[in-house]
Amino acid sequence: MEALTVLKARHGPDPDLISQCVHCGFCLPACPTYVLWKSEMDSPRGRIYLMKMASEEGMPLSPDWVRHMDTCLGCVSCMTACPSGVDYGKLIEATRAQVERQHRRSMGERLHRRMMFSLFPHPERLRLVRPILAAYQKSGLQSLLRKAGILKLLPERLQAIEALAPRAGKRQSIAAITPAAGRKRLRVGLLLGCVQREFLSEINAATVRTLAAEGCEVAAPPGQPCCGALLLHAGEEAAALNLARRTMDAFENTAVDLIVTNAAGCGSVAKDYGYLLRDDPRYAERARQFSAKCRDISEVLDELGPRAKRHPMGLRVAFHDSCHLQHAQRVRAQPRALLSAIPGLTLMEIPEGAICCGSAGIYNLVEPKTANELADRKARLITESEDGPPDAVATGNVGCLLQLRAALERRGHRIPVVHTVQLLDASIRNQPEAVRGD
Repeated sequence: MEALTVLKARHGPDPDLISQCVHCGFCLPACPTYVLWKSEMDSPRGRIYLMKMASEEGMPLSPDWVRHMDTCLGCVSCMTACPSGVDYGKLIEATRAQVERQHRRSMGERLHRRMMFSLFPHPERLRLVRPILAAYQKSGLQSLLRKAGILKLLPERLQAIEALAPRAGKRQSIAAITPAAGRKRLRVGLLLGCVQREFLSEINAATVRTLAAEGCEVAAPPGQPCCGALLLHAGEEAAALNLARRTMDAFENTAVDLIVTNAAGCGSVAKDYGYLLRDDPRYAERARQFSAKCRDISEVLDELGPRAKRHPMGLRVAFHDSCHLQHAQRVRAQPRALLSAIPGLTLMEIPEGAICCGSAGIYNLVEPKTANELADRKARLITESEDGPPDAVATGNVGCLLQLRAALERRGHRIPVVHTVQLLDASIRNQPEAVRGD
């Protein structure tokens, strides 16, 4: 099929959005790949030009053309910088969906993607991996292989998976219903996530405890699937939309006031269900209603205002803005306000805060070299502050958390990297050691 048909296919990149780009260049210093490589075609402006050429001039989707799309992190920092309001997120996701439909990747790429998509969006499969990962880590085998340098013999992408693997601690179960402490202010639903649910369940546990302490009854349907974010960002549109429908079905009878998300990538996609399912006659209206209820945990807590007492923490905390929180959801002030309200906590800003850490969904698993370069840059900025390294790093996304942990460890720093809500939970429970002992 020729390119002209491909990019003008159903749900292809919107020509009206493409035409909004006036090629002013404000996006260039905000784009991670342009910052690294200074290549025009690896900037938002350049990629939009390629989309336009394929849509209007029939430019073929050659391997080089696809490569420029693949190297985009999808961090949408360009959207914050753009004076014309170009919704680049919708453009890159629509383009990637067409690439996956029409472009045949190499055998190695197909196998790697199949492996990731057969595992990471499936909590029940991840649960089977837990004991294997725990044995690998606790037996000393991981430490031995790392010190011996044997892991460096693996392909780069497999090395990335091993390096980013979270520590397999005790899994904390989340009740289907958690009552509010004291007078109920809201009834909220909670998206549990995939990797977070199985390997960083302490984040969900801290979220539920904090919401309950602030007067929220929390409903967390145990049968909820992956929300579809990981697949959508990678161009697997059909599978992603199927998961979106199943997610809405899981919350159908929960009668909640709001849907709370605590992973920025998941939250940005859940807030976009109404757009993504706009052509589905069965789900379009339900999707609009679902999206209208979605809020990041920091938005909910900031809007409610504190009711539970905060105890002193005595920590210097560097805050890392997740891209899909600050750029896609436009949530920046709320997490800062929540952290600044903790007695004794000093909030530190990280230079180049608008630049991605390199996590970006599955980006650090398919483009590990570029992802590590961005992560190491971020880790250097965190640790080389005039006042010295922070006591902890806080962020609002599980992918960023794992990415920053790995990067800081590469630099020889064992600085705890935690979710914003874990600091709030530790302050409310008067357990600062829960953060220091991470």
